[in-house]
Amino acid sequence: MKFRTLKYPFALMLVSFSFLQTADAQTPVANISQLSQEVSVLRKQGPTGLQVFLKSHTNMLNTDSSGAVIPSAALRIALDELCQQRDCYASRLYWYTDIEQAKAAARTSGKPILSLRLLGRLDQDLSCANSRFFRVALYPNVEISKLLQDRFVLHWQSVRPVPKVTIDFGDGRKLERTITGNSIHYILDASGRPIDAIPGLYSPKAFLRQLQQAEIAVKNYSKLTPSDRESYLRKYHSDRLNSIQAQWVADLSRLGIQSPPKLVETPNNSSQPPTAEIASSLAVSKMIVERPMLSALQSDAERNQNALAKITDQEVWNKIAQLYAADVKLDQNSISLIKAKKSQSANTEEDNLPIIVKKFEATMALDTVRNEYMLHSQIHQWFMQGKQTSSVETLNEQVYAQLFLTPSSDPWLGLFPSDSYSAIDNDGIR
Repeated sequence: MKFRTLKYPFALMLVSFSFLQTADAQTPVANISQLSQEVSVLRKQGPTGLQVFLKSHTNMLNTDSSGAVIPSAALRIALDELCQQRDCYASRLYWYTDIEQAKAAARTSGKPILSLRLLGRLDQDLSCANSRFFRVALYPNVEISKLLQDRFVLHWQSVRPVPKVTIDFGDGRKLERTITGNSIHYILDASGRPIDAIPGLYSPKAFLRQLQQAEIAVKNYSKLTPSDRESYLRKYHSDRLNSIQAQWVADLSRLGIQSPPKLVETPNNSSQPPTAEIASSLAVSKMIVERPMLSALQSDAERNQNALAKITDQEVWNKIAQLYAADVKLDQNSISLIKAKKSQSANTEEDNLPIIVKKFEATMALDTVRNEYMLHSQIHQWFMQGKQTSSVETLNEQVYAQLFLTPSSDPWLGLFPSDSYSAIDNDGIR
């Protein structure tokens, strides 16, 4: 074997080259076993181990005419295990699943932590819908992937299992989906202290802006003395909230709507959580997938009649979203992943791909403006008030209870109202 020069310690080189045998010379079982052994060693080496793996298997990470990666199933499985993220071959991102290890990596590298909280697991196909959309629209995006690789330590943690529904058509066909659940990215300093949060799905360009702003905030925060840090955070979030409010007014003004209400209550009246009507209108892309499953399970919510709900009906939200159409364009890497994941669908032809992409981009634009104006603004206010924001665990409990309306105290995630009657033995609980 002819040795190549790698920019890694000698020990890593030995690990890498010990596994460098071509797949052609092995049976599929032997190849899978070797990949599994390689992953078990390299996973312990963090992001560096991932880079060693990618370099070792460059020839197996082939591309088609569009530049899309088309690795073997065995290699995809190995990469998912190594990265702890489904479809890692497209994003090439390494995720910690132990927050203490992520903190140690952040202290060593000087990078902030991007900590994802989700229902289900990021390394499984059926995680909650928003996390699946992250894996398609955000993580594989070339600009986002590079930013995350170079300037963040990545971590994810499951909040709770994601509810799943299987529809059996009785003729051998089954349809599997997830229902309910939302995801949020927290930006943490090396000690794990929350600095900001990005709730739900954002468009690629909007997500990039959020990451860049939060990265600067972490750096500025870390330079201050402990006595000055909290006042800095309050000022940072006050400025961000004012900026969101100004943009909200500008957007509605462009649509001919004058004197819009504030996005959040004033501090004196901020003890009340957001209404169910406001929170339930979020995560449009997720709801498009889940609505057929949920329609038979949900009762009509009481309509909120405040000024915000009146002004921002569905038509207005759609118009606001259209103002940011340029931000939601998926790059070729994401489109190739969508194509690969849809290729096995019995009712999807390649000619439908542009329609699928365009529709997804439109719903993602709608998610972006709603999440920024209605959820992120509330999070900024919590930071301004110092309301349960010093711990990511406490903040996350508050987010899921008051913003996502899926509190940990409800084991059924709102899918089993106590006053409902189904006429099924034991109400269908198994």
